[in-house]
Amino acid sequence: MRTCLKSKDDRILIDIGVCTYRRPELERTLRSLAILDLPADVELRIIVADNDTIPSAAQRIEELRALLPHEILYVHCPSSNISIARNACLENAKGDFLAFIDDDETASPGWIENLLKTAEATAADAVLGPVKAIYGPDAPRWMKRGDFHSTVPVWVAGEIVTGYTCNVLLRLDARSIAGRRFNLALGRSGGEDTEFFSHMYESGGKIAYAASAWVEEPVPNQRAAFAWLAKRKFRFGQTHGRLIADQATAGRRTTQLALAAAKCGFCAVASLLFLFSPERRNRYVLRGSLHAGVIVGLLGVREIEQYGATEVRSS
Repeated sequence: MRTCLKSKDDRILIDIGVCTYRRPELERTLRSLAILDLPADVELRIIVADNDTIPSAAQRIEELRALLPHEILYVHCPSSNISIARNACLENAKGDFLAFIDDDETASPGWIENLLKTAEATAADAVLGPVKAIYGPDAPRWMKRGDFHSTVPVWVAGEIVTGYTCNVLLRLDARSIAGRRFNLALGRSGGEDTEFFSHMYESGGKIAYAASAWVEEPVPNQRAAFAWLAKRKFRFGQTHGRLIADQATAGRRTTQLALAAAKCGFCAVASLLFLFSPERRNRYVLRGSLHAGVIVGLLGVREIEQYGATEVRSS
């Protein structure tokens, strides 16, 4: 693992990967990258990976080049499979680090600087930052109070064992990352990032967290719905269950099935106890949906295909 962050020319080179699919918010994302607070020895390059069947973002990128202080590499990588776009960013990255941000997010001014500080302090292979959800006026009150869309890591026994690509910095020469790619089979269902980071961790990679390296993400009306959250939790559970099943013995799979079923039952009872408290009730129902997904994943059912011709996930 590297012990020094500096390149041979005494500069730290960071590529920022932005995977996009017909999102008008892309311009706002790129403009936020133009005003980042950067240390004097840091140089940025932006990689825009267009996952549309046609190069629909190309013209807009050309128009933005003159307005942004950083080099932009535009890569057309069809089609409708987010893993293809993520892999295009990995394959075209030439820096010491590669950061990922979604095409509907905006970076805080200290985003990259704070990710980099944590990478330097911890020598981690990957550093995650928080994603702060911004709710519109029509979002349900229980959803706003519970902040169900924001993203932070989950710790297991004091360690982060998996991650996400909506806010992360990767050390490209780390042995746990070099040559690793996102699974194309999960590029339409989602879960490709969970699998990527889980396998990275299992191969000895360290994942750290930079709480001050935040980005913001608006929650559109179609996502500010219980059904969307339930489907998302279920898919998360499927991915987790499949990852366990891929490496577990028959005995461990049976144990995990029983455990997930018990957790589902507990969540069902708890949701009834909090029937008249929408925030608590829905939180337990959503947890139950996740554990139901684990059961399905353990049984070998592949993740449901959520993203295709109409929408490709970039988060």
